[in-house]
Amino acid sequence: MTTPPLRSVLADLSLDHHPTTRFTSGSLPVHAVGDDLVLKFYPAEDADEAQVEAAALGALEGRLSVTTPRLEAIGTAGSWHYALMRRVPGLGLDTVWDTLSPTERRTLCADVGEVAAELHAVGDRPAALDQDWSEFVRGRREAADGHHRRQGLAPEWLDLISAFLDGVDLSTASPVLLHTELLHEHVLVRHDGKRWTVSGLIDFEPAMTGAPEYEFVAASVYLAEGDPAAWRGFLRGYGYQAHPGEAFARRCLAYTVLHRYSSLRRYLEWMPLPAKPSLDELAVLWFG
Repeated sequence: MTTPPLRSVLADLSLDHHPTTRFTSGSLPVHAVGDDLVLKFYPAEDADEAQVEAAALGALEGRLSVTTPRLEAIGTAGSWHYALMRRVPGLGLDTVWDTLSPTERRTLCADVGEVAAELHAVGDRPAALDQDWSEFVRGRREAADGHHRRQGLAPEWLDLISAFLDGVDLSTASPVLLHTELLHEHVLVRHDGKRWTVSGLIDFEPAMTGAPEYEFVAASVYLAEGDPAAWRGFLRGYGYQAHPGEAFARRCLAYTVLHRYSSLRRYLEWMPLPAKPSLDELAVLWFG
């Protein structure tokens, strides 16, 4: 991959007098520009992601109780696309997570659940994010065995996938606007003097429209990290006063298997496990 033309883009945007710092995390080159701006680059093969992020940020501006990046400019430079965004205040949840008590983690997961519910309630669905959800699920279903085989999933788990997916009804989804990657790194927090609160949500290039339970994959696996109390906190924040049931848990695990960025092999390294391989029991452990 070539190096993004940072200096020339900054000059074009009349920002070449600002200091820049590249963020070390993330899959795309992202630079802080001064104190208030962020410049994100997308290689040519990710041009669709640039359009998706721009569309999502436009649809969400001022619509959530937390801050999302405000789009300032978009453009192309050589083979690269870029988006200039207003920087969202706060610290990445990943930078403070290990210092939090179980109660603080549960409370923050509940806060993220509330934000997810707000996101899913946004009625404006930009064309760049819209899709035929049934067709997407069908394509992921056809690719599932190969996807997880390439990820190195053990045969005793791989052999269970087809029968499990065949037994889960995914036909009744009412698509909503999804972030799809509620990771610690994408949730920003700040301390208000009494407790940590969620201040922002970033990185919308994988956003799409789809079933709400598709969002819950990352919320359980990456946000709650298999902690039942934190997962219950998320669900209550989202609006579930009681657990929605076994069929819900099975749909969530089915979308875990089908998620375009999933790695069941890696999740099995830190998430709770049944005594022997069983996707039905795994659904209850992870989403029950």
